[in-house]
Amino acid sequence: MLSVRRGGGGGGAAAVEEHGAVRHHRPLTPRQQQQLRTVVESLRLDPLEVDEGARLEIARQSYRAGDYKAALEHCNAVYRANPRLLANLLLLGAVYYQLREFDMCIAKNEEAVAIQPNCPECFNSIANAWREKGDVDNAIQFYVHAIQLRPTFADAWTNLANAYTRKGNLSQAAECCHQALALNPHLADAYCNLGDVLKAQGLYREAYSHYLDALNIKPTFANAWNNIAGLLMQWGDFNKAAVYYKEAIKCNPAFYDAHLNLGNLYKVTGMRQDAIVCFQNAARAKPENAVAYGNLGNAYHEQGQLDLAILSYRQAIHCNSSYVEAYNNLGNALKDAGRNEEAIGCYQTCLALQPSHPQALTNLGNVYMERNMMDIASSLYMATLTVTTGLSAPYNNLAMIYKQQGNCNHAITCFNEVLRIDPMAADCLVNRGNTFKEAGRITEAIQDYFHAVTIRPTMAEAHANLAAAYKDTGLLEASIISYKQALQLRQDFPEATCNLLHTLQCVCDWDDRAEKFVEMSSLPSVQPFHAIAYPIDSTLALEISRTYAAHYSLVASRFGLPTFTHSYPVPISNDGRTSRLRIGDFGNHPLSHLMGSVFGMHNQDTIEVFCYALSQDDGTEWRQRIRSEAEHFIDVSSMSSDMIAKVINEDKIQVLINLNGYTKGARNEIFALQPAPIQVSYMGFPGTTGADYIDYLVTDEFVSPLKFSHIYSEKLVHLPHCYFVNDYKQKNRDVLGPVCPHKRADYGLPEDKFIFACFNQLYKMDPDIFNTWCNILKRVPNSALWLLRFPAAGEMRLRASLADAISKGVRADQIIFTDVAAKNEHIRRSALADLFLDTPLCNGHTTGTDILWAGLPMITLPLEKMATRVAGSLCLATGFGEEMVVNSLEEYEERAVSLAENPLKLEALTNKLKAVRMTCPLFDTSSMVKNLERAYLHMWNLHCSGRHPQHFKVVVLFSEIVGLDSFNLQYPPCPVSA
Repeated sequence: MLSVRRGGGGGGAAAVEEHGAVRHHRPLTPRQQQQLRTVVESLRLDPLEVDEGARLEIARQSYRAGDYKAALEHCNAVYRANPRLLANLLLLGAVYYQLREFDMCIAKNEEAVAIQPNCPECFNSIANAWREKGDVDNAIQFYVHAIQLRPTFADAWTNLANAYTRKGNLSQAAECCHQALALNPHLADAYCNLGDVLKAQGLYREAYSHYLDALNIKPTFANAWNNIAGLLMQWGDFNKAAVYYKEAIKCNPAFYDAHLNLGNLYKVTGMRQDAIVCFQNAARAKPENAVAYGNLGNAYHEQGQLDLAILSYRQAIHCNSSYVEAYNNLGNALKDAGRNEEAIGCYQTCLALQPSHPQALTNLGNVYMERNMMDIASSLYMATLTVTTGLSAPYNNLAMIYKQQGNCNHAITCFNEVLRIDPMAADCLVNRGNTFKEAGRITEAIQDYFHAVTIRPTMAEAHANLAAAYKDTGLLEASIISYKQALQLRQDFPEATCNLLHTLQCVCDWDDRAEKFVEMSSLPSVQPFHAIAYPIDSTLALEISRTYAAHYSLVASRFGLPTFTHSYPVPISNDGRTSRLRIGDFGNHPLSHLMGSVFGMHNQDTIEVFCYALSQDDGTEWRQRIRSEAEHFIDVSSMSSDMIAKVINEDKIQVLINLNGYTKGARNEIFALQPAPIQVSYMGFPGTTGADYIDYLVTDEFVSPLKFSHIYSEKLVHLPHCYFVNDYKQKNRDVLGPVCPHKRADYGLPEDKFIFACFNQLYKMDPDIFNTWCNILKRVPNSALWLLRFPAAGEMRLRASLADAISKGVRADQIIFTDVAAKNEHIRRSALADLFLDTPLCNGHTTGTDILWAGLPMITLPLEKMATRVAGSLCLATGFGEEMVVNSLEEYEERAVSLAENPLKLEALTNKLKAVRMTCPLFDTSSMVKNLERAYLHMWNLHCSGRHPQHFKVVVLFSEIVGLDSFNLQYPPCPVSA
């Protein structure tokens, strides 16, 4: 802080002692106070009898006491009686200066100059006023003129030093200070100002020494205490700095700068409430100063007191309508208060005042990003980067946009820039790790997560993401450890809790299993895909899906798109005499091996197929096949969700098929935008979506009987036989050869034993089915159970679980693990087993189809949820389901033992399965496609008739659609033959 000292001579009062602060003179003695009271009382009794000299003395004493309004009243009384009294004009100028009415200060001193043109005190005071008004160049001219009038005017020299320091002319400022001290070695202000010059030159120790010199001369010099505190704060000695700021305030209770600086210190050290008090004191000291209100607003904002923050920012703007930071910060507070339109207005005002304001550009971009108006947001972030490359936020947010659009490389480049600016940004490391993971660069993702944990060991999210990455690479034990670390750091972390539970499922860690599922009470944290394999109630599974569906509705709402309009519904016949039905198949790569032929098998006379690919081209034969056979193939993997929805709507899709559900890579917000009039869930997710924007679920009457319709949000469409379409007849005929190229010895399987097998992932197992398997092995001693290391970490846990079974008669060599194999080998080697044992909690779906195509019989137990009933439907669609589908675990065990002990009966079943592979409904892809088309046409024609979606089934026998409500379905239903 710079100081201005009172000028001497001429009987005039001068400007403030501390820069920008109210001067407090030595307190009046009791005798002086009594004299002042006596004179003031005499004024009240007979003001006309008091001469102007007495009134002027009262004004001076009021001024010294800090009562500037009283001083002004008395000065004005003298002025009215004698407007040319020089002493009164000088005192009036000083009073107006203290009241910060700088124009009046200048005016009164100019009147004094008119009376006494060579009065240096007048020019010094005029200079002080111009300096406070911000016109330092004009101030310098008046200081120089004052010195020309009186070269020995030490106060003018030190004030000129202040002005030169403000202008950055440090050498001239130092010369002025030395000149002032040569004239008056005891001038504390000059030592303080010289300290300011040295501080500006980076000579902090020398500056500190001169501030001490000032205090040695004048121990009550508040400005010197304040400046030393600033150095201490800069050196990191916050406690001592606070003591010095308080001493400055003790010397001058109305010292604005000291209150403000102490508030900033408290804010830095986390003492926010104390900071608020200091900023309030600063605002009282200078009610017209915008900075105090701006800092007060920041403190309230950090406390979450948004209403008070908004009021403070508005007061700052009232004080200074050009205060750009106040507009920017007001915008932030309004945005956090949910008042986005007002926030946008503040950011725009800030940018009107300063078009290159980087924070306002970034913050405005953030508003549009939250509204999913990514093009506008991106342009604002780009504009920020043309102004500065030193802000991390625009790079980070651009990265998030690129990531959302599927452009992982651009996103990673932006994250790299964030880490260039701040190498210790743990949040950015986690975000870049997520992007690496999405791009398939899992090793780099793990490195980023690990680095984030190293930087911020208490960051639960980093531990959880590291755990997920470990899980993806098969390091399940490491994953479990990291999830547990995350939960130690943050007990209320439902996502980590549920992912840990799923990981424990994957490795067959069933300790305290029932209790863990009881504890799992936070619906939003449970992923619907995980829930299909959890032993939870079907209605709870529906609520979980509904919660996720609502989340995607919220995501969709942020795009701010108007409701899509759809073309006028015109009925379509199935004979090709009307326009074609436009269906959109919307999915990604994982289903391609099951549905590769489906897209090209549609009847192009009645159906026009649009395939929208969410995943990038991986160069596989499946991708190339679909691209070549589908009538329209559109790669939308790099597009934002709102743009994809617009494309679908512009393509005039009438029936949009969701082939993803809640599997990895799904973008259900597109369906929440409802770009098509009819939206359908099929194949991708074996359960309800819980979404009111999905009209139908394509299933079959065994998998989803009407009596269970209450656990689905969609209307049920029953296809004949089985809904689970596949492509084996087209792509895997080589398996049908009579000779298997693989031998049991290739996989460590005994030649002379009965081989039970289960190739499902281990997370689908549970203690009940494992105990049943152990019972089967005990009852069939010359047998073994063939399992997959799927994942490998589960083998150790399962073998540990055998301990109790071994004590009851199961041998350790009856459990045989082998590695996962490629698709063709997997199907072929399945025939080496004798009987497949399915998992009731979550069946083998694709795996079940694999083993039936290999001619291997299975035993499956359907329960209530969709995922528990698919294998039963597969078996029924072969025509021999009654021999493979059971109704209880007891029957499951008995059926397995019976088939193992009756080789002729098992051989007959095996031969029947092999014989019907080319003719049974399960593998008749062409018929499945035709039935799908009929279902889609009926959905559309129902819509055209103005009827709401309703349950119905496709009946093969009569080639017609029949409403399900008219049927009394039996459980389990018998298969329908074509």
